[in-house]
Amino acid sequence: MKFVVLTPGAVSLAQWRAIYRGAGLALDPACRPAIARAAEAVAAIVAKGEPVYGINTGFGKLASVRIPAADLATLQRNIVLSHAAGVGEPMPHPIVRLMMALKLASLAQGASGVAPATIAMLEAFLERGLTPMVPSQGSVGASGDLAPLAHMTATMIGVGEIFVDGARVPADIALADAGLTPLALGPKEGLALLNGTQFSTANALAGLFEAENLFRSALVTGALSTDAARGSDAPFDPRIHALRKHRGQIETAHALRSLMAGSAIRASHLIGDERVQDPYCLRCQPQVMGAALDLLRQAAATLETEANGVSDNPLIFPDTGEALSGGNFHAEPVAFAADMIALAVCEIGSLSERRIAMLVDPALSGMPAFLTPKPGLNSGFMIPQVTAAALVSENKQRAYPASVDSIPTSANQEDHVSMAAHGARRLAGMVENAVCVVGIELLAAAQGCDFHAPLASSAVLEQVRRMLRAQVPHLDDDRHFAPDMEAANALVRSGAVAGLAGGLLPNISGE
Repeated sequence: MKFVVLTPGAVSLAQWRAIYRGAGLALDPACRPAIARAAEAVAAIVAKGEPVYGINTGFGKLASVRIPAADLATLQRNIVLSHAAGVGEPMPHPIVRLMMALKLASLAQGASGVAPATIAMLEAFLERGLTPMVPSQGSVGASGDLAPLAHMTATMIGVGEIFVDGARVPADIALADAGLTPLALGPKEGLALLNGTQFSTANALAGLFEAENLFRSALVTGALSTDAARGSDAPFDPRIHALRKHRGQIETAHALRSLMAGSAIRASHLIGDERVQDPYCLRCQPQVMGAALDLLRQAAATLETEANGVSDNPLIFPDTGEALSGGNFHAEPVAFAADMIALAVCEIGSLSERRIAMLVDPALSGMPAFLTPKPGLNSGFMIPQVTAAALVSENKQRAYPASVDSIPTSANQEDHVSMAAHGARRLAGMVENAVCVVGIELLAAAQGCDFHAPLASSAVLEQVRRMLRAQVPHLDDDRHFAPDMEAANALVRSGAVAGLAGGLLPNISGE
């Protein structure tokens, strides 16, 4: 397993991806002095006794209420308990773990005022495999992801539930079993842990990392479909794309041309083919997939910045002893990034479905109807294409931008919110839908290439076909289709399809 050293403010997307995939992690020790200085600054503010939001005042609309010094610890505990008000299914372990790592890296920059003991508790959770039970719903993506982060923080003070080796355990028992004492929160600490965009950002990053695999896999199946349809690779000529100048388009065309290089199927109709142009789903792959690539990279850049930022409130500046109130908790950048990812995922699946529809139509593909040798007696790929169409339509509905929605909260004190949490959380389902579409395309494209035997596709595409055929034989007569689809979907989902193409495919978020 990989190991990541978190250098707060300078963590790469590749490192965040490794953490999401299960890598161990530890804080760079160089950040410890900054953490201590910020905690000392909060103590000095408390000693002065002047009103400072979130340290000795109420929260949100109640910011004008002064809290006596004797009640400051209770104030921080109360915000955690009252804000742990999420609903819905528990979030998956990898996303909660990524959320905790993001929160750790944010707090460790020394602008939040938490004590070293609080940092140590987060580190212990991550090191010992303690995953807080965090409900999936309840954040509007402004004033921070309050409810989800409150559920995380509640487990640190011994309230709520923790997943330990897959079992759901009361937090106080899980802490005791791990040799940990529930945390006693000091001034500012509850608010610092609750405020921030880490829930939204974790979900958006997870969506980005899964979308990257989806994109790369769809390039492979798109190239295979092009060969299955005896399509032309001329639209992938670099001269065409150099004239338009979009980086993603240029790289996508290069990848498709490389994937098809050496194909005997392609060579068989280089001369004398009466077709002048292929349908858009083949010919415009560089333009559509290239645009998706550029969009995903733009989202990746935004999320890398966000993941390395500090997004709670107020922020502590130890050099001057100030606590400044602002709005870094507003997750509009994450909301926009999530919406961009959703649009790209939707279009990747949509283009893949159009290629499936083309392959099953004999008028377009020149192959037997629905890719079955005996159409009529057999239905072949008729209904898998319908399933793909259903999944694409569902993704179109989900792709409506979340960021354009807002609803006032906290008695209109928090009157504009980002909906980043919803926008980011929907990505997992959208990617899974598109993965299933690309899995169906993998089956259909392989079946189509079977009809061209003994001619073979390129070396890399034949590797992909052999991998599929090791689990799913050629379809002669109708059989139970669902197991074939699940096998193909699993190959796409796992990254095996994209993995066989290796360095031929563009990257989005770094190695």
